[in-house]
Amino acid sequence: MSGMDKALSTFLRDRRMRLDPVAFGFPVERRRTPGLRREEVAQRANISPTWYTWLEQGRGGLPSADVLDRIAKGLMLTEFERDHLHILAFGHPPEKRYRPPDGITPRLQHVLDAIPFSPAMIRTATWDVIAWNNAATVILTDYGKLPPQERNILRLIFANEGVRAAQDDWRNVARYVVGAFRADAARAGAGVEIKQLVDELSAKSLEFKTMWNDNEITSMGEGVKRLHHPLLGPIKLEFSSFAVEGRSDLTMMVYNPTDPDGMEQFRALISGGG
Repeated sequence: MSGMDKALSTFLRDRRMRLDPVAFGFPVERRRTPGLRREEVAQRANISPTWYTWLEQGRGGLPSADVLDRIAKGLMLTEFERDHLHILAFGHPPEKRYRPPDGITPRLQHVLDAIPFSPAMIRTATWDVIAWNNAATVILTDYGKLPPQERNILRLIFANEGVRAAQDDWRNVARYVVGAFRADAARAGAGVEIKQLVDELSAKSLEFKTMWNDNEITSMGEGVKRLHHPLLGPIKLEFSSFAVEGRSDLTMMVYNPTDPDGMEQFRALISGGG
């Protein structure tokens, strides 16, 4: 076994043994060592268990970049860990390309849930909402009642009449969102992935088509959002965006009312009906 093969096999084995079987729905009885079994990682990566075992044993040759990416997803590696995996195998980081995330870790969901009275969500570089807390359900949108394909902020802004009507200044909000979406997708190298969504919304909405063709670029780091809530009436929120460490394709957005009275309203509504 060469030094590079040994480093790769050691890294794979170390990351496999850090994973909690319970978090992935695997049984925990009769396990001699911590972490997932090799065949469980192979199952998650959709590769042969024998081939994965050989990789951890430092034999069988190097996998392709695609197989290595599947293993990285199966092991729930961060972006930095995935880069390191490629460096160990090939001597250089992977070419930049967008990889739609499968979801978030239970630990990151716990972070959202630990913010009980401020709406918070996780969105991808293509603006799909993939995680949220209860406060977001009560104050913003009940994402859990939407089909997964409709949990996209652009689709909600341009194709959901309820979301559109709730905006205090829909046109400015929509223009702002389109510009920030364009910037995020381009930064993540997701041009191919957003084409279908852009074509769909362009066909359904002349307003979206016009805004998209304006080629504006904006940033959605922080700002103020005004909404008409069905129970609270007009509300004013300030929002902040945070990059998720090790996952540059994910952004956490947290919304807070701009005054103490607003927070008390949120507390009362969420505690009573959430």
